[in-house]
Order: sequence, then C-alpha cells, then structure tokens
Amino acid sequence: MTNRPNIILILNDDMGYSDLGCYGGEIHTPNLDSLAKGGLRYTQFYNTARCCPSRASLLTGLYPHQADVGHMMGDDRIDGYLGDLNPNTVTIAEALRLGGYATYMSGKWHVTRHVAGPKHNWPVQRGFDDYYGIISGAANYYQPGTLTRNNERIEPEGKDYFLTDEISKEAVRQIREHVSNRKDTPFFQYVAYTAPHWPLHAHAEDVAKYKGRFDCGWDEIRRQRLDRMIGMGIIHENWKLSERDLSVRPWEDENHKEWQARRMEVYAAQIDRMDQGIGRILDALRETGQWENSLIVFLSDNGGCAEELGEDCRNWIATSHEKAGPLLTRDGRNVRFGNSPDILPGGEDTYSSYGVPWANVSNTPFRLYKHWVHEGGISTPFIVHWPDGIRARNELRHQPAQLPDVMATFIDIASVDYPRTFNGRSIQGIEGFSMADTFENRPHRRKVLYWEHEGNKAVRKGRWKLVCKYPGGWELYDMEAGRTELDDVSADHPDIVRDLSGLYAEWAGRCKIVPWEKLLERRK
Repeated sequence: MTNRPNIILILNDDMGYSDLGCYGGEIHTPNLDSLAKGGLRYTQFYNTARCCPSRASLLTGLYPHQADVGHMMGDDRIDGYLGDLNPNTVTIAEALRLGGYATYMSGKWHVTRHVAGPKHNWPVQRGFDDYYGIISGAANYYQPGTLTRNNERIEPEGKDYFLTDEISKEAVRQIREHVSNRKDTPFFQYVAYTAPHWPLHAHAEDVAKYKGRFDCGWDEIRRQRLDRMIGMGIIHENWKLSERDLSVRPWEDENHKEWQARRMEVYAAQIDRMDQGIGRILDALRETGQWENSLIVFLSDNGGCAEELGEDCRNWIATSHEKAGPLLTRDGRNVRFGNSPDILPGGEDTYSSYGVPWANVSNTPFRLYKHWVHEGGISTPFIVHWPDGIRARNELRHQPAQLPDVMATFIDIASVDYPRTFNGRSIQGIEGFSMADTFENRPHRRKVLYWEHEGNKAVRKGRWKLVCKYPGGWELYDMEAGRTELDDVSADHPDIVRDLSGLYAEWAGRCKIVPWEKLLERRK
C-alpha cells in the first residue's frame, strides 16, 4: 500500500494551552501556525497532566496506569506504578513496524526507570529503527545527561551544542536518510522536544526578540490572550477568565518586574527555537517530496508548569539518577541554581523555571497547572495537518479526545491491525478511538474521558466534568456553560455526581489505580 501516509508525531514538554500564536499566544510560532492554517486545531484535546504518564499513554494507546507508569519513574513495587513500560503493551512504533513502516525517533523518551540499563524499554527495543535523544526526563540544554544514539550513551559535541537544535537536526537527518534508502516505504517519526521544560535555557538572539514584550505583566497578558482566543473561536465569549493564582501579586505590586519579565522572555525563546526547528523538519518533508502525504500531529504532554525551583534543587541535580544537569558549565563556572531576582535566566550558568505566575498565563483562561486534572493541567494545543488526507483548512474541531486516541488514529489511517500478541506476549486491548471521523467534523466515537494523577482525578461525559483536586471532594462543572471551572454545581446535580463517580470507580478498578494516600503510605 504505497499510498499510506507518513506519520510525524511532535510532542513538546510543559507548554500551556494558549502559548502558541495559533492558540492566542504572543510567542512567535510561524511554522506551527502554518500547520494550523493548513489543517485543523482541536480545542478540547487532553493529556494526562504529567510528563511520563502522558508519554506512556501516547505511545501505547492505553491509560498510563495500564502501562505501569501511573506516577513517575520510581518503582513503587505495585502494578500500575512500576515506572517502566510493562511487557503487555505495544508501542505505536512496534505496531506500525509490523505493518511495514520504518520508524524513527528524536528526543525525550522518559518511560523507563532504567536510564543506564537494562535496555529492554529503550526506544530501539520498543520498535524504533533509529533513535537519538535522552532516556531520562528534565535535562540541561547545553549538557544533557543520558544522551543516547540507538543503544549507546554519547556525549554532546561542539561548543554550540543545544539540545533543542540537535533534536531538530537529527529528525531532519532521519527524514533525508529514509528517502535516500527506503523511499517506497512509509515512515513513522516521533519528535519529542524537551522545550520549554525548565531549566530556562535559550539562545541570546531568541531572548532578544521578546525584550519588553511581557513588561505589561501577567494580568494584562492574560486579558490579551483571552481576547484573541475568543476572536479565534477557541474560547466561548461567555466563559469567564479564571482568577489570577492567589499566591501571585497583581503585576503593579510586583517588586522585581525586570526579572519576572525576563523569565517569560526566556520561556518564549525556548518555544521560538523549537518552532524554528519544526520549520526545518517541514522543509525536509517538502524538499524530499514527502509533504503532501505526511500526517503531522503536534501536542504538549501537560499544561504549563508552576514548579518553582529553589537553590536546594542543586542537591537534587547532584544526586538524581536521571542526570538532569551538571554542577559546572562547560568552561568550568558554577551553575547558579534556583529562582532568584539575582539570577537572570537563560545562560548556561543558570538553572531556573518560570514559576507560578507565568504558568498561570500559559494556561489562560483555565485554572491550575501540570500535576492537576482541572483544565489548566490537562488541556493542550492539538494540531493536525495532512494535505492528501484532510480537505479542511484552518478549521477548528471541538470534539473532546485524549491521548489513547492518537495511537488508535494512527493505526487506523495506516491500515494496520492492533496486535493481540507481540513477541510471544499477550497485549492489552487498546483504549483509544480513532479520530479520523473528526477530520471531516463528524462525531468522535469516544463518549467518556478519564484522568488520575497523584490523587487528582476526573471523569468527563458530554458536557459534564466531575473533578477532584486531592485531597478535596468532587466538583461538578458544566463544560458548555463554563469550561474555566468557576461554577461548581455538584450540589445541584447529585444524580450526575453519582453516575459519573460510578463510572470513575469502575474505570479506576479496571486500570489498576491505587488511592494516592495508600501509595504514599507504602513509600514511608
């Protein structure tokens, strides 16, 4: 079947719902904007609120607990929380390779606790023909740990090394080599950027583009974004903007405006540099004749990250098995750790994050952040572009969908069967539903969506979303009346709370979810 499309899946790290230009943000993202203009933007696509659970769900078409990545990369010695893809899963790469696809990956893996070995859950062992990237999670952009080519650990090379650029460069190499060597074979490529995850590292020329752009402060930026999102049709005009995070001062009362604006300038520069690299990937597809019949999907692994880094993060960096960063720069200077007005971020000698106030901006107009399953933690841009396969251009899709649906969509359009067994092992049934119908703006087959992370839990069916911020109780929101989750109507609809909580309990039992307090007790 020579007309089957190439499939390029691009995932980025810790980016909020409204950061991209095509979702209302002020960050310069012309290449992603061009994909949106030539394709589809989904307004209600959801991740799982955290990095590695999202990646596990995305790669396997399952819920993260079913893949044994119910939390992070630690081993809690209980099914669902082993921090390592279990053997009864099959990845997108494995399934598509069975169907005759070549498979490539460039970027962050982060679905195994075994960052130094054994290698049974490294990319090459899980279906990829060629791999370049990091096996672990957070990474210094100038000196990333766990850098790997296929199965061999390597070191960054060159005085100009920068991880975002190298992920793009390697993805371009893979495309060009594929066309040179296997032109008649369709390919699947997974490009997993670490940008804009902390640390705030960026090229000076990219940061300079945003000098002064955020000087009006977070309150005004949020209002501007909301106005643009309403104008684009992404947000309904009747939905109210959530309040500024209660821990954050009004901008006019902020004592360190220059430093605060600089944090967002560097964050914006990280996304800008990623978009530049995506542009080079798109150019490679055009120049090699692969553009028209390539399905390209872009999304983020969770909402904006409100984690504030203190100086004590130096100790975690020094002892982390994930090798999140060195203590010295390449020329021997001490790295200055933490979020402090005395440290302007961006350079190799800094290690900081953009924190609560700017994560609140990134997730405009929603509440909360990465970790939580209110809309700010789980809502992601989702862009789909496929000239040969999708007739629509520059259209929105409002059908709710979530991560397991990505794999289901890919095997559907590739005409590949989801395997019941693989390498002699029985495989869990896929949880996703193909989104192909939504390309033509028909209803999506998925009727119910589920989430759980660190005791935060939610279930959505139709217009109703039942959600809990651990250790609180259930809240109920009418997502058509107000998706920003400001009006809890649980007291008015006990029957809906009962029905949805019953659906959640059934799902949680089936998917090996352990109550968070019991998991914490096991760790003592």
